[in-house]
Amino acid sequence: MEDSKIKRTALMSAYLRSHHSLHAEPKIFDDFISPELLTEEDHIAFDQSMVMALAAIDPARAASYPKREDAIAYMVQHYFPTSLFLSRARYAEDKLKEAINQGVKQYIILGAGMDTFAQRNPGLIEQLQIFEIDHPATQRFKRNRLKDLGWAQPDNLNFVPIDFTKDQLEKALLDASYDPALPSFFSWLGVIHYLPKQDVFSTFRTLTNIAPSDSNIIFDYWDLDAFNPEKAAKRVNSMQAMLRQAGEPMLTGFDPQSVADELHKVGIVMQEHLSPMEIQSKYFEGRNDDYYAYEHAFFVHGRVK
Repeated sequence: MEDSKIKRTALMSAYLRSHHSLHAEPKIFDDFISPELLTEEDHIAFDQSMVMALAAIDPARAASYPKREDAIAYMVQHYFPTSLFLSRARYAEDKLKEAINQGVKQYIILGAGMDTFAQRNPGLIEQLQIFEIDHPATQRFKRNRLKDLGWAQPDNLNFVPIDFTKDQLEKALLDASYDPALPSFFSWLGVIHYLPKQDVFSTFRTLTNIAPSDSNIIFDYWDLDAFNPEKAAKRVNSMQAMLRQAGEPMLTGFDPQSVADELHKVGIVMQEHLSPMEIQSKYFEGRNDDYYAYEHAFFVHGRVK
C-alpha cells in the first residue's frame, strides 16, 4: 500500500469528523481531538478537494455557493458518508459506556484507523485496556502522526498490527496481553462490507472463541439493496463507484431479515438491530442542517453466547 494512499485513507475520516466537530451544532459525535490529527496543510488540501469535487460532479450547485465553506459543508453532509461515520461511532461508544458500567474491562477496536477514544478518555486508564487492531502500514502511519504531535501513548493503549492475509487475530490479541477471561467489548465498524462473507464469519467465530460469554460485539453493515444500482440511494451509488475506481470495492452485505439467524449460528445473540429509519430517529431528528442517516446502513449490538 502506497504511503500517499495510506495517508489519505487514514486522514479522510478524521477530516470529516473534524469538520463536524468544528462546525456542527448540536454534535452527533464530538471527536474534539480529530482536528489536531491533521496539519494545517492537510485541512487546506481536504477543503480544496471538497470544493473541486463539487465543481466536477455538480457545476450548477457549485456555482450557487459563493462561499467556499458552504460548498465544503454540502459535500461533507451530502456526498461523503460523514453521517454514517458519526452515528456509528456514537452508537458504539454509547454502548461501550453502558458496558463499562456493567464491568467490561477490555475494549477491542477492529480496523481502528485514526480512532481517538484512548486520547479522549484519559480517565479510563485504570478501568479499561484498549486494543487497536489495524494493518501494520496504517498503524505505523498513525503512530508516527501521534509522535509528531508529541502525544504520549496512554498506558492502557495496546497497538496490535495485523495483516489479515498472514496473521491470526486470536494469536495477535493473546500476544498483546488480551485476557480471554475478562469481559470484553468489540467494535468492528466500517470493515465488514470490504471483506468476503466467509472472512466476516471467520472473524466472528474467532471473537466468540476468544471472548467470554456476554461479551459485546458492535458492528455495522449494508443491506443487499446497497449493492444494486437500481435500488441503492444516489449517494450510496456514488460511494460504490468511487470505491470501485479506487480498487477497494464493497463485497458483502446482509439481508436484515436473516442476519440474526446467521449470527446465532456463530455464537452471537442479537441484542439490538437499528435500521436507517431508527438511526434517523435516534440521532438526526430535529437538526437544522443537512445531516441525515445513511441509507442502507444498519447497526447491530450482539452478545457472545
